[in-house]
Amino acid sequence: MRMQVNGKSFLIQGRFVRIARLEQEWYDDLEEPEAIITSLRSLDPSPDILTFWQRLPDVAPRYKYPMERDAIAALPIKSYSFWFAKEVGSEIRNKVRKAEKKGVVVRSTEFDDSFVEGMRSIFNETPIRQGKRFWHYGKDFQTLKSEFSRFLFREEILGAYVNDELIGFIMLAFAGSYAVLGQIISKIAHRDKAPNNVLVAKAVERCAEKGIPYLVYAKWDDGSLGDFKRHNGFERVDLPRYFVPLSAKGRIFIRLKLYRGFGGVIPGPVLRRVKDARRRFMEARRQSKMRVNA
Repeated sequence: MRMQVNGKSFLIQGRFVRIARLEQEWYDDLEEPEAIITSLRSLDPSPDILTFWQRLPDVAPRYKYPMERDAIAALPIKSYSFWFAKEVGSEIRNKVRKAEKKGVVVRSTEFDDSFVEGMRSIFNETPIRQGKRFWHYGKDFQTLKSEFSRFLFREEILGAYVNDELIGFIMLAFAGSYAVLGQIISKIAHRDKAPNNVLVAKAVERCAEKGIPYLVYAKWDDGSLGDFKRHNGFERVDLPRYFVPLSAKGRIFIRLKLYRGFGGVIPGPVLRRVKDARRRFMEARRQSKMRVNA
């Protein structure tokens, strides 16, 4: 559920406990939380909890509300040459060079029909990515065009091409003091050309050219995606996230930390084993379907 409160768009999520957060919290700040809290409490029905965070580079807590740390993956930008020489290892440098030798060209591209068709070809390559069902698999041209055109006002599209074939892309979104890798994906069939690595390299180069001090790649991760982030120079940055009770139910949930959900309650090592088991199951299922259809 979406609603406007004091000129800002909020999402209200949850059934038993309703949690409010800024819809575009990666790109927007909650400058006056007390005014927002008052307005939310006046609603009928009121959400139970308001959660918000401080955006990079504002890492020192400024408020006295109940707080935890949210870990994001951020890459400080000095220059492209510094990143290439100092912030990544020889493995990444070799992958970037390998991509160029194999004919991968990364360039800014327009969001036109040709690009959307190329995007659809990438999305429909496999229904499973990173051990999970892929959200965009099977979507038609018009659906993708509508979904991905909403935020073009703040995005630059970087496409990785071999000859004229789109084999990967980044939706690089600008959020004031940092840029966000809103979407990065490439064709598995061209994995040998390291398209994701050369796409990140181009994103670093564009940030350096624009004087943007940080490149952000969503939340900090374990597993293979976390390894990719670390190897490409991203670091863990812990941002203050606040949880403000708006109702008696919200106070109980915050006291017991139940807002974390299933993934936040169980221990980290156990959660990683669950995720690994799910990834292996989904991959085995995909391979089985491929054998049946062969």
